[in-house]
Order: sequence, then C-alpha cells, then structure tokens
Amino acid sequence: MLLVFLIISVINVVSNAQQMEFWLTDPDAKVLFQQQPSISPNSDNDVTNDVITINENVKYQSIDGFGYTLTGGSAMHLYNLDNTTRARILQELFAVDQNNIGVSYLRLSIGASDLDEAVFSYDDLPAGEVDYNMNRFDLGHDRLYLIPVLKEILAINPAIKLLGSPWSPPVWMKSNKNSIGGTLLAECYDAYALYFVRYIEEMKKEGITIDAITIQNEPLHPGNNPSLLMIAPVQAQFIKQSLGPTFRQHSITTKIIVYDHNADHPDYPITILKDPQAKQYVDGSAFHLYAGPIEALSAVHEQFPDKNLYFTEQWVGAPGNLKGDLVWHVKNLIVGATRNWARNVLEWNLAADSKLEPHTPGGCTLCLGALTIDGNVVASPRNPAYYIIAHAAKFVRPNSIRIDSNVVSGLPNVAFQRPSDQKRIVIVVNDNDLTKKSFQIQCGGKVYDTSLNGGSVGTYLC
Repeated sequence: MLLVFLIISVINVVSNAQQMEFWLTDPDAKVLFQQQPSISPNSDNDVTNDVITINENVKYQSIDGFGYTLTGGSAMHLYNLDNTTRARILQELFAVDQNNIGVSYLRLSIGASDLDEAVFSYDDLPAGEVDYNMNRFDLGHDRLYLIPVLKEILAINPAIKLLGSPWSPPVWMKSNKNSIGGTLLAECYDAYALYFVRYIEEMKKEGITIDAITIQNEPLHPGNNPSLLMIAPVQAQFIKQSLGPTFRQHSITTKIIVYDHNADHPDYPITILKDPQAKQYVDGSAFHLYAGPIEALSAVHEQFPDKNLYFTEQWVGAPGNLKGDLVWHVKNLIVGATRNWARNVLEWNLAADSKLEPHTPGGCTLCLGALTIDGNVVASPRNPAYYIIAHAAKFVRPNSIRIDSNVVSGLPNVAFQRPSDQKRIVIVVNDNDLTKKSFQIQCGGKVYDTSLNGGSVGTYLC
C-alpha cells in the first residue's frame, strides 16, 4: 500500500509540474487579467493545429523590466491619497508576489515633463543670470510628491530600475530662453553635463539610484512644453565633449542612452554610434512608436549589436478602448519591441485624474493614465495600460532572457525564460477582433491545446 501511495504521489507531482499556468485578458468576456484553470498537456503530444514552438536553446537579449513613467502629476495623485489607500495601490503595482503585478521599471522626468502642474527645472534663475557651476541646483519641486512616493515604492521593491529623462534644460541654457523649443547653447554644454551629475548625486543622497538617463525626451519635437530641439550631431558632440567626460570625472556609472524618440528615425542613434568618440560613452538607444515601424530597433541592433535598445514611451489616448488598445500595444510593444531587441517596455503616464490633469500649458490634454485617481478614489476597472503591462511585468522578471518562438499568423507572440525557476513565459495576442483562434503551445517537450477569443491576450507559463 505504501508503494502505491508513493507512486501516486510521484505521478501527481509530475502532473502538476507539467501543468501550464494561464492568465487572460478578454475584454468582450469582461475578463481582466485573471488566472484561468491550468492547462494539461495533450495526452498524445500531437501537433494538430497552429503551434507556437518554444525553443529555450536559442537566446536573445536580457530583460530589464516593464512599467510606466511616474510623471510629476502621477506622483501628485498618488501622494494625495490617504496613507492606507496609497499603500494598497503601491503594493498592487510594485509588490513582487502572487497577488500583485510587480512593476519592475519606471521612467522619471528630470525636471518637469508636460504632465506636471507647471514648468520647472532644478536650476531656475532670474532673467540674465547663469549658474555654470550648479551652485543653486535644487531638486526642489520633486521633494513635494515624487521623492516621497518613490521612497515608498523603493521600500516595496528596492530593485526597481529607474530611468531619468529631461524635457528641457534650464531656460538660461537655451538659445530662446523659453521652456518650449530652442537649442542648447554650446557655452552651456559643460554646465548641462554637470546638471545631470548633480541630479544623479542628489537623488542618490535621497536613497534613489538612477540606473540610466536619456539626454533629451523627443529631441526632434520642439513644440511640447517643456521641450528642446537637439539634432543627432549636436547630441553626439554634447556626449563626447561634455557629458561622457564629466560622468567619468565624477565616477558616475549611470547609463547614457541616446535618442528617446520615434522609430521613424533610426538614423539618429546610428549617427551618434558611428562617432567612436561619442559611442564609447553610450549604453544604447531608446525609442517611442508614434511614428515608424517597430522593426527599426532591429536596424540599429544589426549595425551595433554591442549596444542596448530600450522602449521608453507610448501613450494611451483618452478615453481609451480596452480591446483596441490592448491588441495594438501588446502586438507592437510587448511582443514587437522585445522581438526587436528592447530590454524594457514602458507605457506613458502612470496616473491622471478623470479630467486628464495635471498638464502644463501646451502639454498633453488626452493622456490617459494606467490609473484614474480622483481625490482618494482609484477607479476600477483600471485603464488599458495597466493590463498591457501586467501581462508582462508580473511574470517576466528582470534578468529574464528572451528565447525563441516561431511566428504564427494572427497570433503575435514572444517567449522568455525566467532565471529564478527556469519557467518559460509565452505572451500571445489574438489580433483579430472577431475570430476565436484555437492553437497549441509546444513547450518543454509537451504540447498544450488552448484558444483565445478575438482581441484577447494570454500569458502562459510552462
């Protein structure tokens, strides 16, 4: 009898180990990122349908994480929640456990973005004054909301990666002395390099480590508020003349990432990386996808396989359409960007209120947060960007490796392997709005039968 019991126990353990975990978002069925019954392997191991084959022996890039931009406005809304509500929503977003989504990467604005209450930098001066030595540098406005909220996030997830991006230098460094547009004055290159150093050092004093910076958000879009025009040769010159050497002088190890704009101009980072004096300081290139094809990231990788690629911003426009937004963003970003070598995927603003505020004069008036927060109420259900990121962030932990999976028509997909337990994660979207698709996943020598309704997304763990 004991022998029979042991045999049954071993069979049950093996059977459970072979189960495929399945999480689903199906807007038509009102299923919002919910775990489904686990899927047992096909008893005959037969391939009878469209099959997504996972091959962990073919490895690509390491993953840094998935997340959002914690804008100043997002931080303000989170800060203004009462302590209990804020603790609960920050746990939901950032805790790495079975019950929460474990966001692993955040982008911050260096100074104001267009989703702050007002325009500011860390060295604002009266007209006609300059401060080349950064004697009056002050994190100032960030101490009101951003830094306190970040400290609470870091207490939950100390390993979260942080990327800083400026929308504009201080206006006294600019050709037009205005927060909108203009160019960086050549005589201010060294001062601006020191501005980055002070930002990194002062945040470090607050217990906040900046893993990477981009040099300019959307350098070819000088019409936002704030903004700056910085063409590729200028960015290359700034890096090799001032930013790179100043980082070395001050022993700054924060990564320098170039471009940070749309995929229609891969020539921008390529121009910089072709300059060996600039390239030596550069970790990689960052992209958005408001224009151009996501495959442009691979064009940069093919020329410079030693440099990293990042996907740092994509908005969801209000009022949001969960089914349409989910399909487009998962297909093009979660699947598309990572299949084209991106180490991260970041959606745009984490939170706004129901009026889509705050924003600067001339800033984005239609940017829908992943969360809508009015006063002390966090709206439920969450907004599209929440579910888009959740499908990856919860399972594809930092240092996971993208592994090979084949392309199946109508089922964009991407696969990863997690270092902690060697689990393989497969994210699949049915990009047909109407038609249910049955398919199979071949993973670990087993074949699993599954299906997705039109416009739905599944994350599978095997």
